[in-house]
Amino acid sequence: MNITNVRIRKLNEAGKMKAIVSVTFDNAFVVHDIKIIEGQNGLFIAMPSKRINEGDYKDIAHPINAETRAKLEEIIFTEYEKALEKAN
Repeated sequence: MNITNVRIRKLNEAGKMKAIVSVTFDNAFVVHDIKIIEGQNGLFIAMPSKRINEGDYKDIAHPINAETRAKLEEIIFTEYEKALEKAN
């Protein structure tokens, strides 16, 4: 499965949430609402989730293995950097 499009939908300079992203796979399947978050150890992606209990969240869609997550992060962060350069 190939990532065929990454769209940075919202850029936020303030706060911990830096952007909201949509990723298209094989020009056939899209995942919306992936968030780029600034944590204590740098940027990371948070997959779309829903609240299941008071305070608990469960991912709706997510990579199955570390290799896929790393590839997804690399591509998303590359597009995020491009969007930041364009905005400034």
